[in-house]
Formats: sequence, structure tokens, C-alpha cells
Amino acid sequence: MSEHHIVSDADAPPALGPRAERIRSLLAALDPLELELVDESHLHAGHAGAASGGGHFRLKIVSPRFEGQRLVMRHRLVYDSVHDMMHTEIHALAITALAPSEVT
Repeated sequence: MSEHHIVSDADAPPALGPRAERIRSLLAALDPLELELVDESHLHAGHAGAASGGGHFRLKIVSPRFEGQRLVMRHRLVYDSVHDMMHTEIHALAITALAPSEVT
């Protein structure tokens, strides 16, 4: 007898919407070799940030612009790219920013 795991649509994260697509578009300025953006807003329902309409996102970005840069400068480059969206459309942004030489 095989075991099946049923996943309902309620279990799946929502598809990336216009807000996430705008974030991706703005981050293109960093010439990313890899960009993974996950909208985790559904995990924060009831949180103060969700009440204000700001989304919660997790980002992994690999860019040659990060070579030789300290972590704080990498994050600054990301935040500068999405500055106009911070605190209105983005409540929280968890960032993993890597240089190509750091990717295995």
C-alpha cells in the first residue's frame, strides 16, 4: 500500500503577485545571477505588519555586485533598490545576499 500526501490549495503559498513582481523588477538593477523571492505574507496573518498591508518576503540573491562587499553593504544595496516599497508594500524582508564566489 502506498502512502499519499494530499496538499490542498490552502497549504500552498500564494502565487507571486504584482507586489513581488515589482520587487523582482527593482532588484534587476543589481544584475542578479540568481534571485529567489518568496512571499511569506500568508504565514503572518494577524501580525501588525499584515494589518498595515505590508508583505513579508524572503529573498535569496546572488550578484557579482556583492563581491568584496561586507554583509551590511550587500543589504544596503538590496534595501536601496526597493526603498520606495519599504514600510508601505514591504513590512519585512529577510535577505540572503551572496557573491557568485560564495555559491557552491
